[in-house]
Amino acid sequence: MSIERPQHRLAVYLPRGAEGPPAQTGSVVYHAVPGPLFAGRHLIWPAQLRRRRFDVYFGAAAVLPLGRTGCPSVITLHDLAIYRHPEWFPARQPLSTRVIVPGSIRRADAIIAVSNNTARDAEELFDVPPDQVGVIPLGVSPRFHPLAREDTDPVRARLGLPERFILFVGAIEPRKNLDTLLDAWALVSGRLPLVVAGGWGWRDEGIRERLSRLGPGLTMVGEVRPESLPALYNLATCLAHPAWYEGFGLTPLEAMACGTPVVCSDTSSLPEVTGEAALLVGPGDVEGWRRALERISDDAGLRADLRRQGILRAARFSWDRTAAATWEIIEAAATRRSG
Repeated sequence: MSIERPQHRLAVYLPRGAEGPPAQTGSVVYHAVPGPLFAGRHLIWPAQLRRRRFDVYFGAAAVLPLGRTGCPSVITLHDLAIYRHPEWFPARQPLSTRVIVPGSIRRADAIIAVSNNTARDAEELFDVPPDQVGVIPLGVSPRFHPLAREDTDPVRARLGLPERFILFVGAIEPRKNLDTLLDAWALVSGRLPLVVAGGWGWRDEGIRERLSRLGPGLTMVGEVRPESLPALYNLATCLAHPAWYEGFGLTPLEAMACGTPVVCSDTSSLPEVTGEAALLVGPGDVEGWRRALERISDDAGLRADLRRQGILRAARFSWDRTAAATWEIIEAAATRRSG
C-alpha cells in the first residue's frame, strides 16, 4: 500500500513480539501495540492513536480497539465462518466473537469485504447496509507462477514427493473438510498418491487417527515453507480443495497461478475466485469428488485446458489492484468524516 500511495505516511502497528521489518522504510513507520494484552490493545493504544491525530485507521484484520481511535475507521472482513458454523472452531473466543468483532463492524465508517460471499454474510449476520460494504478481492503474489523442472526438483527431493500426486494444502481442521477428500480418494480407481501439506489445527482428533491408519499412498509433509509453496503447487498433478467454507480462497488461486489444475468446492466464495477455471464439486458429495479426481488424473487434455484457464483467471487478481481499490475506500472514508 505504501508503494501505491508514496505521498501518504503510514504508521503500522504490529502485535508485541511479532517479527517486524529490520528497519523503518521510507514513509512507513513501525510500532508495537502496547501491552498488557487487554488494557494495552483496547485502552492504552487507542489513547495513543487519539493523541497522534491520525487521518484514518485501517484495520486489515477486521478489528478496531474497544476504545475510540479519534479518526475515521475502515476494516477489512475476511471471513465470518465462525458465526455461520461455530462448531468448526475452538470454543474459547467469546470476547472476540461476541464483543470485539461485532463492535468493530458496527463502528467502522466503511467495510471492505474480500468477496461477495463475505459481504452477504456481513449484511445477513450484522445488518450492515449494502452501501457501507465495498468488495475488493485479494491478490496473488507474482512468485506463484509456472516453474521449470530445475526449480522444482530440489523441493521434490527434500519432501520425498512422488512423480504424480493429488495435493491438499491447508490447516487440518474441520472447515477444510479433509474427510470428504479421504473418502473420495479411497474410492478412486488406480488412484494417484495423496500429499497433505498443512499443520494441525483444532478439533482434529478423529482425522489424526484416520490419517495414521492410511499407510502407503499418503504423504504428510506438514507445514511447507512459504518459499517452497510455488514449487509444491507446480509439482502436483492437481490441487484438491474440498473446504466447506472460505472467505476468499487463496489456496486455489495460488495453485491456478502456478498452472496447477484445481478441483474445489462449489460453496461460499470459491466459485467467485475460480470462475470456470476449476472443476467444482459439492463439499459433501463423495461420489462427485471421486469422479472429478478420476477425470483430472486420467485426462491430459482436461488438465491442459484447466492449466490454461487457471493461469488466465489468476492473472485477474493482483495485490496492486487490491491496494489501489483499498486506498480509494480509505480516502473516501477520511474525506466524508472531514467534510
